[in-house]
Amino acid sequence: MASITLVDDDENIVASVSLALESHGHQVKAYYDGASGLEALQNDPPDLAILDVKMPRMDGMELLRRLRQTSEVPVIMLTSKDDEIDEILGFNLGADDYMHKPFSQRLLLERVKAVLRRAAPSEHVTAEAQAAASAKMMRRGKLTLDPERHESLWEGRPVRLTVTEFLLLQSLAQRPGFVKSRDNLMDAAYDDQVYVDDRTIDSHIKRMRKKFRQVDSEFDAIETLYGVGYRYRES
Repeated sequence: MASITLVDDDENIVASVSLALESHGHQVKAYYDGASGLEALQNDPPDLAILDVKMPRMDGMELLRRLRQTSEVPVIMLTSKDDEIDEILGFNLGADDYMHKPFSQRLLLERVKAVLRRAAPSEHVTAEAQAAASAKMMRRGKLTLDPERHESLWEGRPVRLTVTEFLLLQSLAQRPGFVKSRDNLMDAAYDDQVYVDDRTIDSHIKRMRKKFRQVDSEFDAIETLYGVGYRYRES
C-alpha cells in the first residue's frame, strides 16, 4: 500500500487518522508541526501527504507553498475553518483535495484512495507495455504529455504538474478546439465520489497557466469561455 505523511498538531486526530489508514495497510508517519513536517517531506518523500492548515511553527498553507517549490507529491489539506478563502488558497498553492473538520474516517479513506489512484504510476515494464505507453503519449503542437511518466513538456522543457493538473490538461488536450465544461473536467480529474465546486477547477487552471508561463511567457493554449468552460487551443 502507500506511504503517507500526516502533519497535524491535534494528537487525537493524528491517532484516529493513523489508525484508520494503517488498518487499510498504509504506512503512516506523523508530525505535529509544519516545520518538522516540511523537513520530513523533503528528506523522505511519501506517496501522499495529509496536512492540517492551522499548526504551530509553520501553518499548513506555508508548508504547502514551500513543498510545491520542489515537489508535486499529492496533498490533501485538512481544516477546521469554515472559510472558502482557505480552500481556494489551498488549491491555488497546489493542493489536490480538501477536507473540512470534523470528517468521517470513511470519507477520508475514500479521498485518500481516489488521490492515490490518480497518482499511481504504471508498473508494466515489458516491451509490449512500453510500446503501448509510447502510443499513449500525446503531442499537441508545443505540448507533449506522457501519462506513464506523468511528464509534461512545453517545447521540450519540463513543466511540473500536480496529479490533478495533469489530468485536467490531458482532458483538455485530448480534443483541441472542443469546449470542456467544468463538470466534464471534474469527471476527468476526480473520483465519482468526490465533489468539488467550479472554483476548484478554476483555481487549478489558473495555477497550471502560471506554470506554463514560467516556461513560455506567451503561453495561451488554454482558453476560457466564460459561462461555458475551457478548451485547448487548436495549433
